[in-house]
Amino acid sequence: MPREFALDEEKARELILYISERCADAPTFGATVLNKVLWAADFLMYAQRGQPITGFEYQKLPFGPAPRRLLPIRERMREEGILGVQEITLRGAKVQQRTVNLRRANLGVFTAEEIAMVERALEWMSGMRAKQVSDLSHELLLGWQAAAEGETIPYATVFASNPPLSEEEKLRGREMAGRFPAGGVGAKRGR
Repeated sequence: MPREFALDEEKARELILYISERCADAPTFGATVLNKVLWAADFLMYAQRGQPITGFEYQKLPFGPAPRRLLPIRERMREEGILGVQEITLRGAKVQQRTVNLRRANLGVFTAEEIAMVERALEWMSGMRAKQVSDLSHELLLGWQAAAEGETIPYATVFASNPPLSEEEKLRGREMAGRFPAGGVGAKRGR
């Protein structure tokens, strides 16, 4: 599948630094939360303006969407001495990988609207633990639900929704189900 957008690596790097700085004191901030804030900011910006902030290609992983090239970018940032990764042991012996900015982000590469969208994503996920943000991404992103593990999640899937049925729709469904035999429409009767 061809890439939808070119990755703007400079914006990706600066956004990782910015999110890490903004979440420095958040006890729930780790790799999963970073992935989901990046996803939310990019997909919401795409929904609003037709262009994501970073252009990351997101793939389906078991815990939700994740930027495909995040790990190599993060590793280069570590080698350059601008990003650290703390490993914090949580209860249950789980290890949280927490990115730590070692310099301030250059916000000059972003528009005010892009930073506002990142702030929305941060506010939306504020205080959520990794499992909560993963569950949220699973519920909201039909592209994640439809993709096979490792497949790219197209940005346009942000427009697909699966809202809960209204009481009227549930009633109509029960009514229709009662009109047809257990085998469905066209099922053979009398067997």
